[in-house]
Amino acid sequence: MPVREVPAVTLLHSPSDLDPTRPDASKEPELAVRNIQGNILAGFNKDHQVHLYLRILDGQVEAFRQWLGRLVPFIATTSEVLAFNRLFKEVNKRRGVETRTVMATWVNVALSFRALKLLAGDGKALSKHADNFEGYRKAKPDQFDVEKFTDAAFREGMAKRSVDVLSDPPDVAKGKQPMEGNRHNWLFGGPGNEPDLVVIVASDSAAELATQVAQIEDTIYSGRTGPNSFAHSGVTVIYKQYGNTLPAPLTGHEHFGFLDGVSQPGIRGRISPHPHDVLTLRQNPEKDQYPNQGKPGQDVLWPGEFVFGYPGQDPKATDAQGGINKAGPNSLTHGGPEGGAAGPVWAQDGSYLVVRRLRQDVAKFHKFLADNTPQGMTPDRFGASLVGRWTSGAPIIRRPTADDPPLGNDDCANNHFEFGGPSNTIPKPVANGMCSDEHDPQSLGDIAGARCPFAGHIRKAYPRDDTGTSPLKDPISEVTTQTHRLLRRGIPFGDPFYPAPDPGHDPDNGNRGLLFACYQTSIERQFEFVTHSWVNNPEFKDKSENGQLQSGHDLIIGQSNEKGSRARRCVLRIPQADGTITNVIVNANDEWVIPTGGGYFFAPSIDALCLLTGQPRT
Repeated sequence: MPVREVPAVTLLHSPSDLDPTRPDASKEPELAVRNIQGNILAGFNKDHQVHLYLRILDGQVEAFRQWLGRLVPFIATTSEVLAFNRLFKEVNKRRGVETRTVMATWVNVALSFRALKLLAGDGKALSKHADNFEGYRKAKPDQFDVEKFTDAAFREGMAKRSVDVLSDPPDVAKGKQPMEGNRHNWLFGGPGNEPDLVVIVASDSAAELATQVAQIEDTIYSGRTGPNSFAHSGVTVIYKQYGNTLPAPLTGHEHFGFLDGVSQPGIRGRISPHPHDVLTLRQNPEKDQYPNQGKPGQDVLWPGEFVFGYPGQDPKATDAQGGINKAGPNSLTHGGPEGGAAGPVWAQDGSYLVVRRLRQDVAKFHKFLADNTPQGMTPDRFGASLVGRWTSGAPIIRRPTADDPPLGNDDCANNHFEFGGPSNTIPKPVANGMCSDEHDPQSLGDIAGARCPFAGHIRKAYPRDDTGTSPLKDPISEVTTQTHRLLRRGIPFGDPFYPAPDPGHDPDNGNRGLLFACYQTSIERQFEFVTHSWVNNPEFKDKSENGQLQSGHDLIIGQSNEKGSRARRCVLRIPQADGTITNVIVNANDEWVIPTGGGYFFAPSIDALCLLTGQPRT
């Protein structure tokens, strides 16, 4: 397939202070890329994945500890994945298309609070081995206690918070059948079916993926750890989920047809002691106006938002980039409003992982668009309004009346906009690796929500520089918004469904959707906040006035349990020829994104995994 991303500057030479994409970042922290798991900061970016959800068997903790320890050497680090990803781009840049010249298969793991409690206990046993790990030598014994994790969501698990926090379908009286999305119907993660561990396997090759998964399953069930070596694993697989990027023409898109994964945040920090060796390349040439962006529209955030032990965004800062919080580079204090210790000493270089299996009812979604399109719109434009982007990825704020695939396919331009003001043309730069955006017209901004509705999915999930008040405790601003960001690492599952009649394709059997996954350092203040306070909140960002709804739910992924009803609604503000704006209320009584599984996990560092399993650090 054609290369969509702007090429990265080659890694085949040392960073240079003459490279404009690599400014002096000596004031940013050096990231422990050989200790942080690879999917967190670098992202696997593979076409094929399998998630193995495992449960520790009763009385088999020590067997599990030994099994996990044997897996640790095969866990990919950020250093390995980042080097591969940049080499992959370099190879494809020269060839002009994606090839199979370089391929890799990666493994990462994440554990539940229960699993860590079983492995770590009160931390006293772990503290006895602290001298084997430089980062833990000065820690006191009580700092190893798993109870130091203060995030209530992680401690309680997704199933317990499903209804009250995430607004999933509620439980029903005994004898009655709950709705599909209710936690008791989940394929994994529901009450009595909660995994203790997720093993993520990702590969460029379906065949290599199958081989790696078979090898892992072999160690679980056959007891074989090597030639003539046998041991019990102490775990069993409770669910196995495949994921794959969709085939052309939907490659890079999700099942409803929209380009996915566009607005990922950049991350501050260096991957070596060299002052110019930045993790996120600074590719916006308008550095005087946007000194803290990676690609145009991509703010670069402090790494403590995503990895424990680093400075995070300051929610009380006066600049849009959020400054730096009061915690030093080696602190485990998260830069959030509450502050306070976030985890045990061995949580450093780790991250919380949220997984949510979301079934997509593609036929129902497209039927809703066809049956409810407001007058003067087409179903395609109606869908783009609800998402905030056309199917190509072109933002509706820049193209309010028609799609623009070249814009949507350009990752230097498809995220280049703000809601509070206009964007400017970025001429083609001379320097290699820098971005340009000469797609006209540019964004005019959209304070009134007349181009991209306040309830549009991309605006609900990431309101950027929107300001104002809402029923929330804190005012809306870009500074506070940047403290709720996520690193998304999801992938579709299931075969595509083609809504147009086609005898060559089966009807929608419901076995398709998105395996949503994201990393952060506070599940409460990041994933759950975005879900509960933004996406599911009909009064964010405009509170109802005189009983009249001003904003509404995110009709793509939002859910509602308001007054016992699952019905949702939103407002579209449609500009008229005379300059006025007409408010159109859109009601949705059905749901087309249904939770069918999930869990809250923690992805420890390599050092932490060695400590937890009693393995030496290699």
